[in-house]
Amino acid sequence: MPGPRPRLLTLSPKELLVLELLLRHQDLYGLQLVAASRRRLKRGTVYVTLGRMEEKGYITSKLDAPPSGTGGLPRRIYALTTLGRRMFMAWTSGAKQLVPELGR
Repeated sequence: MPGPRPRLLTLSPKELLVLELLLRHQDLYGLQLVAASRRRLKRGTVYVTLGRMEEKGYITSKLDAPPSGTGGLPRRIYALTTLGRRMFMAWTSGAKQLVPELGR
């Protein structure tokens, strides 16, 4: 009986955008990602995408301390992992080879 198949690493357009934003801006909250995406990411789906990306190992998250003096809740900060950085670089360099106009 053969063993389990290795997991194929994939990258959706939304995941690619999240990786690009985290690479450009470093650590961000979910709503900061929505704002930085200029409406390409939606408030209602960004956390589903972030959860899926964390399961794949592309990003990590940690709870930040709640804002002082405002009584707010702690926020989750998202950051790239080494795998996420590699996936972005591989995906974008592959796209540039397939469609040379992207590299211009």
